[in-house]
Amino acid sequence: MTIRKPRPSQSERATLADIAFRVGVSSITVSRAIHSPQLVSLALRHRIQALIDETGYVPNRAARALARARSDNVVVLIPSLSNTVFTDVLAGVRDVLHAQGYRTLIGDTRYSPDEEENLFRAYQEHAPDGVLLTGFDQTPTLQSILKKSALPVVHMMELTESGAFCAGSDQRDAGFAMASHLLERGYRRIGFLGAQLDPRVMQRLQGYRDALRGAGLPYERGEILDPTPSSIGLGVGMLGRLLLQAPDCDAVFCCNDDLALGVLFEAQRRNLQVPGQLAVAGFNDLAAAEWVSPSLTTIATPRYEIGHAAATMLLRQMQGEAPANASINLGYALKVREST
Repeated sequence: MTIRKPRPSQSERATLADIAFRVGVSSITVSRAIHSPQLVSLALRHRIQALIDETGYVPNRAARALARARSDNVVVLIPSLSNTVFTDVLAGVRDVLHAQGYRTLIGDTRYSPDEEENLFRAYQEHAPDGVLLTGFDQTPTLQSILKKSALPVVHMMELTESGAFCAGSDQRDAGFAMASHLLERGYRRIGFLGAQLDPRVMQRLQGYRDALRGAGLPYERGEILDPTPSSIGLGVGMLGRLLLQAPDCDAVFCCNDDLALGVLFEAQRRNLQVPGQLAVAGFNDLAAAEWVSPSLTTIATPRYEIGHAAATMLLRQMQGEAPANASINLGYALKVREST
């Protein structure tokens, strides 16, 4: 029978002092070799690295962060790691923060304010220097924690006039723009398909309603709202529900491109001409929107730019600078294509 050696406890692991003693230098010199190697001779660095490899020593980042009054960690909380919208945002964030030596602690909140709070509590152990959040629907508890912590915080995707730091687009205005486009094209019974029902979807819905009411053409029976996570498959099913609920619908504004693509596929299966019998519009301008046939009219959102601007704003705060503007509106673009 093989006897397995017990795993060493934390107290049995090699320390910085152990490495320094065995090399015959001070702990400060070992620390320099690890964190500022240009200050230590190449030969000495090799000796120190050899002992680190031999002992399995792991630098204590928490202690280093305490000594330096910074951890180089930034918490980034987004609703989904599989949604292209947020992976694009993350790309912008990383390009700014990683270039400055920061590590991003990324959390998937799954569109849940409670999960967002739990993730932030867990990441507090890493003593973050700043926080990037998606939207403004944090729990009251998390809002209180952030306020007491005095950490720099920037909100992404949405805008506010409250004075909070944020970078994003006016979701309500974008929804208004798409509904107005459909009205200008002569459509009069315009439906709305909404999924997930996060705050940004509801703001687009409000913009859509504002445009239709302003034209004297509210169309409540054409609204279908489903809290289910968005997908192409859901869009397929929602078109069927829409045609039963509002058979005279002549156009539909989908809260995102996933739903819109599902609507297009189902319309083709049902031999519905797009846009002849039903115009279809989406939101976000994902890559497939331009490739599908007919090509999809949608709202293009500057996702990478939002992440980049939010991270830049946060970086300035972490460096003790005051951003020139608390709110950065990066706008959107209406992409008119064949589907309308």
